[in-house]
Formats: sequence, C-alpha cells, structure tokens
Amino acid sequence: MTTSSVQPMLDKVYIIGGGLAGSEAAWQLARAGVPVRLSEMRGGGDMTPAHQTDGLAELVCSNSFRSDDAENNAVGLLHAEMRALDSLIIAAADAHKVPAGSALAVDRDGFSREVTDRLLAHPLIEVVRERVDAIPASGTAIVATGPLTSPGLAAAIRDATTSEALAFFDAIAPIVHRDSIDMNVCWFQSRWDKGDTKDYINCPLDKDQYLAFRQGLLDGDKTEFREWETDTPYFEGCMPIEVMAERGEDTLRYGPMKPVGLTDPRTGRRAYAVVQLRQDNALGTLWNMVGFQTKLKHAEQARLFRTIPGLEKAEFARLGGLHRNTFINAPRLLDGTLRLNAAPHVRFAGQITGCEGYVESAAVGLLAGRFAAAELKGEVIQPPPPTTALGALLDHITGGADAASYQPMNVNFGLFPPIEGRAKKAERKKLYTDRARVALAAWQRTLEPAE
Repeated sequence: MTTSSVQPMLDKVYIIGGGLAGSEAAWQLARAGVPVRLSEMRGGGDMTPAHQTDGLAELVCSNSFRSDDAENNAVGLLHAEMRALDSLIIAAADAHKVPAGSALAVDRDGFSREVTDRLLAHPLIEVVRERVDAIPASGTAIVATGPLTSPGLAAAIRDATTSEALAFFDAIAPIVHRDSIDMNVCWFQSRWDKGDTKDYINCPLDKDQYLAFRQGLLDGDKTEFREWETDTPYFEGCMPIEVMAERGEDTLRYGPMKPVGLTDPRTGRRAYAVVQLRQDNALGTLWNMVGFQTKLKHAEQARLFRTIPGLEKAEFARLGGLHRNTFINAPRLLDGTLRLNAAPHVRFAGQITGCEGYVESAAVGLLAGRFAAAELKGEVIQPPPPTTALGALLDHITGGADAASYQPMNVNFGLFPPIEGRAKKAERKKLYTDRARVALAAWQRTLEPAE
C-alpha cells in the first residue's frame, strides 16, 4: 500500500465583501492554504453611494489609519500586532505611506491597487464581481459587507438574526488640490511640531471669521434625509461638522478647528481657530480637510469652504458626502470566534460587526479569516488574550459590550482589562502596550504548530 504526500483540497470559503475586512480575511485564509471565493459587487454593475472605484479595500473617508505609536496608543498597538500576523492591509499601508506626523496615512489609490493586485495574483483566491443578496445556506462563509450592505443582503441578515439591523450616518470629508491653496495665508506645521513640519497645512481664522463660518454651517443648505434615514443616529467619532456647530459656539474650536499647538508665523501668535489639511496622496497634490465630514450640499460646501482664509480659490477633487452605515448587534448575535449563533457556518467581520475604523475593520477580518482557516483544518485556535489590542477589540464585539446599548467603537485602552496595582497616569499607556506585547508573543507561540 502506498501513501500520497498530496494534501486533500480544503473546502472553499465564501467571503461577501471586498473592503478592508473581506480583503484581509481572504489573505489570511489563502496564506493558510484555504481556497477563497471573494464576492464584490462593485465592478459587476453595482456601486455604493460612497465608493468611486471598483478597487478592493477602497478608502471612502479619511486616508489616515490614525496613530502609528505602538508604545502609547491603542490603535498604534493594533498596527503592530497586525504586522506581526502578516496583515495584508497594514503591509499595503506601509508600502504607500504618506507624511502625516505620527499617524499612518496612505496614498489611497496606491493602497487600494496594492491590495487588489496581491489578492488577484494569489492562486487560492478567486475574485468575483457579483452582488450577493442572501447568506449562503451551507459551506463556510464570512460576511464582510461593511457599512454599505446592499438592501437585499441586509434583509437576509435581519431574517437570519431575527433582529433589526442598527444603523448610523457616516460622513465624508472634502479633498482639495494643493496648488489651489494660498500659502501666503496658510502655513505648514504639525500640532506641537510632531513629525515632519510639513505634514499639515493650516488655515487661520480670527474670531469674526470663525463666527461667520459657524453661522454659515448652521444656515447652509443640507442634504435632505430619506424617510428611512430620519431616525438614524450619528457615530460620535465621525460627526458632520455642521452637527458639531449646532452643539455650541465653541464646540468646533475644541474639536477639528482647535488652534492649540499651532503658531501662525505671520503673527507669532495662535489663531482663534484653525482649519487643518492633511496630505492625501503620495504626490502631495491632494489634501483632505481634517475633521470636515459634512452633509452640506455640494454647491454650499464649495461656497462656504472658500470663505476660509487661504481657501478662497480652492479647487475640490472631491466634496463631502453622507452615507448610511449598517451594523449588527454583535454581542447578542456572535460567538467568541465571530460565528453567527443562529447559523454557525457564517462569520461576520469588519464594520458590520460594530467595530469602527479602517484598522479595526481589517483586524476583525484578520481574526475571522484565521478562525475559519483553523476550523476547516481541524485545528483549535484560541482567541487572542483580551490584554492584546486584537483580543480587547474581539472581546468587546463578542460580549464585552452591553448589547442593550451597543454602538460602534474604535479600539482604545478602555476596552483592555485594567492594569493591576497603582500606576501614574502618564505611565499607564506604556504598561498596557508592554503587557500586550508579552501576551501576543505567548499567543503566537500557540499558533506555530498550525503554521
């Protein structure tokens, strides 16, 4: 009797959604030797209100993955953990990084192209341009359709979970052509001079200009809500600028227009308020208005934003927009490895689980892919410890959050188990990250036999 060294072909995993989470899940499965069919409706005749291309992992809002500080910041720690686990999304971000101080910001077109090319080139990944309106009845599947899930699939999810999907609005910031910004008025500076001194362009406003601008936001012609959108709440981390303006005269000056840490070189003083722009592509030709997500109509945006000093002749590569974001009540519906309790052959990943942010979405996709691969290979994989950024985020989604009041959440140290003993406030963040590195290394060692 002879034996063959050829391993049996593993069952194919069906991934619905080619955003950051779906792309990351596909990569993790393929690198584990599991074949993947990745379905993405863009490019197959369908488009969303927010996307502009059919590229996989297209960034539709900011081009920033936020802080890359793995010593003192929870999202920076998450970056580091994903790098250690061969994340495609973080690798592509590193390959297309643009200046942004201590943040990890990317050339959005180059980033999406990198992810798309690497997935298309992998022999175990089949990318199919199709809209999927139903949850697969059998086989192994990962739903990673993100905030813009198609109505048909959203209805299928509601049927499968016997639960109403939750939703909120997410807003998109405008992008300005660099050569249309008046640098005789504006100046380059990062807040508190962190990073490269040319990471941000700053537009100064005096008190009268600020008050007039705020009034313009309040009076401006805004997008009308559809009937089904009228009761949808906003996510606090991506609040439209005009909604912030409604909350008080100084709300913007303590938010996206805060002037602290910036000195106008023309006066040698701090301005009353400041609008910041951050580089949006590798060439430095496009800059996005930081924190200026908006639901103002396009003509109103162009008129009002050109009243900002230095942007009087601004040419916009993209104006702001508004779209609905849908997510499930994950603590109530998912188990500890992201499986749907009512249909365990289906996992959910990305923003549809209620995590918020590019990095968090990709991180949950990474975990979903690894969990699915281990299950198909007959291996046991424990979730990462809650003392890691990956584990803290997963724990929050799958039970750590209060299901009754569940809302989208970025990774933060508040999700981690508290540090034992007394520690000075200035030392706590470093204690969290030191503990997380040890925990992740120990968890990785448990994965080595499988890999």
